[in-house]
Amino acid sequence: MWSNPRVPFTLSSDRPALAPFRGKPIMVNLAMNIEYWPFDRPMPRGILPPPHGKPSDPPDVANFAWVEYGLRCGLPRFMQALAARGLKASALMNAQVADVYPSIADAVLKAEWEFVGHGWFQQSLKQSEDQEAEIVRSLTRLRELSGQKVRAWLGAGIGETLDTPDLLKKHGIEYLHDWLVDDLPCWMRTEHGPMLAMPYTFELNDVPIYAVQHGTTDEMFRRLQATLAVFEREAKTQPRVLTLALHPHLIGVPHVAHQFERCLDLLQARDDVVFMTSSEIGDWFVEADGTGGREVTAG
Repeated sequence: MWSNPRVPFTLSSDRPALAPFRGKPIMVNLAMNIEYWPFDRPMPRGILPPPHGKPSDPPDVANFAWVEYGLRCGLPRFMQALAARGLKASALMNAQVADVYPSIADAVLKAEWEFVGHGWFQQSLKQSEDQEAEIVRSLTRLRELSGQKVRAWLGAGIGETLDTPDLLKKHGIEYLHDWLVDDLPCWMRTEHGPMLAMPYTFELNDVPIYAVQHGTTDEMFRRLQATLAVFEREAKTQPRVLTLALHPHLIGVPHVAHQFERCLDLLQARDDVVFMTSSEIGDWFVEADGTGGREVTAG
């Protein structure tokens, strides 16, 4: 009997030890969410409550502007910080960004980031009228745009139905960030064979830190320091994936961007850290684990 329908439960301390990637046991994924929030729909999230406490129909100018500032100013600021350090990110991108903001798509292509599926626009698959059609449409657009296979996915709002992993696997997704249950990838069951539940994060995620918990400017940096203190000890016997989940309208504002550059410098100064994208981490795990997901296919 499984505690959930997809991933067998295992204590992290009971997992077989894995060989680190090129001797670097702390694998950092810079996961940048690049989203399209349609102006004529309710905003997925807000920095300001509705005026006078009364929800109104679109347009929601204040919260739309919050997000579009991130795309206009925060994203270039972030991309420049990475380029200056020779780093690449995973672009968790709504596929419609390619049509609505083509200059963003061009910039991500030029930076040679990995494209990761993130829906058509910023709407949970739970709200989609036909989620399989949306998955296919999203992956087709990103694959045509990038020339990449697009093998990883994060659901918008981490939203799934009971069928979502099966449909994603059916259409070529191997690595799914929705099931963030461990500091390492885990094999998960689908109707179309094993796929990987990939690490993501709530704790080093700028949405909970700044938009929900209203953390101070340096909160991401302080959390990263504390996380590294624990991971440094654990990584002596088992590698760890350290994901930084980011959004341009949060990590890209000047006072937070300054602190985030400190995060990058802290990580780059370590000899046990390697920066990897989603599929690079997934490919490492598949090889290091060597089981092909037998635990979720047996029986």
